[in-house]
Amino acid sequence: MRFLPLLWRYPAITITVLVFVGVLVLHASGTAELGRWIATGYVAVFVAWTLVGMVRDVLRGHVGLDILAVVAMVATLAVGEYIASLIIVLMLSGGEALEDFAGRRAKRDLSALLDRSPRIAHVLVHPETTESDDVRDVPVDQVSVDDVLLVRPSEIVPVDGTLLTATGTFDESSLTGESMPVTREAGGEVLSGTINGTRAVRIQAVRTSADSQYQQIVALVHEAEASHAPVVRLADRFAIPFTAVSLVLAGAAWAISGDSTRFAEVLVLATPCPLLIAAPVAFLGGLSRAAKAGVIMKGGAVLEQIARVRSAAFDKTGTLTQGRPELVDVRPTNGFDADELLQLAASAEQYSTHVLAEGIRRAAEQRGLPLHSAEEAREEATNGVVARIGGRVVVVGKPAYVSSHAPDTVRATLDVSHAAAYVCVDGRFAGVLVLADHPRPEAGSVVSWLRGNSVDRIVMLTGDVGPTAESVAHQVGISEVHAELLPPEKVRLAAELHPRPVMMVGDGVNDAPVLAAADIGIAMGAKGATAAGDAADVVILVDSLAKVVDALSIGRHTLRVALAAIWIGIGLSVGLMLVAMTGVIPAVAGALVQELVDLATILYALRALSGPTSSLPPTTVQETPAAPPSLTRQG
Repeated sequence: MRFLPLLWRYPAITITVLVFVGVLVLHASGTAELGRWIATGYVAVFVAWTLVGMVRDVLRGHVGLDILAVVAMVATLAVGEYIASLIIVLMLSGGEALEDFAGRRAKRDLSALLDRSPRIAHVLVHPETTESDDVRDVPVDQVSVDDVLLVRPSEIVPVDGTLLTATGTFDESSLTGESMPVTREAGGEVLSGTINGTRAVRIQAVRTSADSQYQQIVALVHEAEASHAPVVRLADRFAIPFTAVSLVLAGAAWAISGDSTRFAEVLVLATPCPLLIAAPVAFLGGLSRAAKAGVIMKGGAVLEQIARVRSAAFDKTGTLTQGRPELVDVRPTNGFDADELLQLAASAEQYSTHVLAEGIRRAAEQRGLPLHSAEEAREEATNGVVARIGGRVVVVGKPAYVSSHAPDTVRATLDVSHAAAYVCVDGRFAGVLVLADHPRPEAGSVVSWLRGNSVDRIVMLTGDVGPTAESVAHQVGISEVHAELLPPEKVRLAAELHPRPVMMVGDGVNDAPVLAAADIGIAMGAKGATAAGDAADVVILVDSLAKVVDALSIGRHTLRVALAAIWIGIGLSVGLMLVAMTGVIPAVAGALVQELVDLATILYALRALSGPTSSLPPTTVQETPAAPPSLTRQG
């Protein structure tokens, strides 16, 4: 009974096997003529169905390899090799089952992400009590921000939240690929999709289900699965030459031997399953391997493109640097004190998504300064934020932007390792907040690896001022810097970069346009979903720039495996066709041998699931005790 679902899943195989067995029985019982007519009729129907599919593909602009299979089936019928024609039909329909099996194996890790999506949350009805059994189970999409949830041992965390329990241990392998459990303390962030340890914990929801990390990953996986992989295009590059060679060899065999059967005997060995199945399986395997490593790629086309990257562009803040700016100095002007300046700036920065804003807010909280709500607020992308707080208009941002609101703004004298956020209040310059951000320790190693692995041009595209951008670039090994850029300028420069394809790596909302415009956009998405993640082709789930190297390594390995699978299939088929030209391989035997060729190429394609891991050179960042690099409004 357990085989019935398989029979229904692959009806073409089921019907072909029944017809094949019936024809063999008729042949053995002395009624071969009836068997020949049944086989001929069934194969003719199958050919007609295949031709209909071919016409549909042509109308969509796709010319594939089915013509070979059609010619092989017609040729075997024409010379009376109806058993061989049935084997070809079985081989083609069986390719569907082989592709499905290999595809399920190849995208196992992608499917695991979808299967583990949390569906139920335990909301504490009276979170102020210490009773853990006073809970209400609700669908995860009904959880609201600030709800207190109970997560029992070994359960999946349903939404992003803040840990309320003193400590908790969580398995984050589904998000980051890191197999070792991590320990969080009270106040730490716990991401949805992680698995709780051996004790129940409480968390307070900080995002709804739709905005939480795991659900964003699931959305990316759905997008990756729905995308049209490039393997069809990749195989089609070989389709016309392979078809032409096959027909020439078959025709030559017929002409030399004078036997029309020889044409069919050669052509049955040219069926295109290796091209149609093995390459897609390889790309599914690459997508699965990337997901397991904490890198979500939005489809097979991304894998093929990233494997060919020849230029790389990096944003600075949050990409080459750690993205956690620390306040190192407050410089108020006359009429303002340090705490007042910081409090007003932090209150305005509540309405900004920039990484600078986070550092300013964090500094105010650490000093015990309460943040005030604004009557109205708006953010000017990449420039700054304007907020009306207690009747006072507060502007925080880049010096040029603040100068447009306060003509008396004076540029601060900064060390090359420092950055400044300028503040004006009610049209009067109020002072400067000085911050610093450290380069990622792995950034220099990543740049070095790219330079040593066929990435010919590496640049920094940043909105930061020139001296500070040069400082960071020097520390990580980038020699070409384009600073003080607005988003349209980043897009223009990315479009002009050569050689192609160009990879752009960024993390912030202001990076979304250039990520979308680049050939390959990579978003550092470990800190939550942003417009950058939506615009990017690749989202890195781990807060490490080293995953860029993993993405390129997986893409290159996958493309090598896909091409090798295609060449193995073509090489074996052409070699066998040359042998069949001598007449030593009957049509029936040839059809069976070709099935083994299909199996060999598919098994080889599954090598995309594994492969050599990338190894970064020793860390090259911060070799000298240089002060941390600077940071301006846009980086």
